[in-house]
Amino acid sequence: MSIGYWDQVQKAGFEVPSDRPLDDLTAELTTMLGSTDAAVRDGTAFPALATWIERGVYDDLLAGLGDGMVAGLAVGLGETGTDTVFRRSFSSLILATCMERDNEQHLLPGAKIMEWGDHAATWFLTERDTRGFVPGKGWAHTIAHGADTIGALAGSPHLAGPEHAVLLDVLAERVLQQPADEPLVCGEPDRIAAAVMQVLRRNTLGLDVLEPWVHRLGAAGNPYAGSGLADDDPYAATAAPQALLRSLFLQLSLAADPPAVRPDLLLVVIDALRMTNAPYLRVGNR
Repeated sequence: MSIGYWDQVQKAGFEVPSDRPLDDLTAELTTMLGSTDAAVRDGTAFPALATWIERGVYDDLLAGLGDGMVAGLAVGLGETGTDTVFRRSFSSLILATCMERDNEQHLLPGAKIMEWGDHAATWFLTERDTRGFVPGKGWAHTIAHGADTIGALAGSPHLAGPEHAVLLDVLAERVLQQPADEPLVCGEPDRIAAAVMQVLRRNTLGLDVLEPWVHRLGAAGNPYAGSGLADDDPYAATAAPQALLRSLFLQLSLAADPPAVRPDLLLVVIDALRMTNAPYLRVGNR
């Protein structure tokens, strides 16, 4: 169908059209998730599918829709700099919306959510194309969208403390493996910190788990730990974990609905930031 058809759907408040089967509409929107035109992908396909999920249109079909999004995570996986990134990234975002619907309505068995979570985590850790904004084509944002999906998964009633610890490890590993020459400059650390907060708000993890996790980020985010004689820029290599620590400090400090562990965890994060920013905290800043 022409984009004009979907323009009319959008103007009608994304009411489900009655002139075509829902399966056909869904298949077309799924294809549009991979469009290089931001107006088609981000302005039409994503909001249409997300709105229909939130309104319950897919409640009886949610498992199949989520499975289709999982399939989309594999399209072109391993490529970098190509247009297949849009299908993967926006499939992840719709998968997150499916999970959020299940979190609210309890529509699916735990095995299905765990299956989706395994696929989402594997994709998130193996995705090579970490571009944020692509000039002329709009948002790719794989790392931000992947973090959103992990955050949605954290809210599932089917997950408990052990799984929450795994999710934190997945988020940390994604940050720690970020190439130094591909900095996360499009708000990704904030989105990852938001996913961390969603895990923390489940209030299943204590400092015995969280303190080593923060220290791992702190060790990786310290540009002053080396000899200073290496040819590589230490700030580039430590930028991603340092940015996550700062974002986490901000969100822990200011969030209106903090986790129960906030007071103690804040002290741990502050210690990590103090260690990784020591030269700037000295008297006279010298």
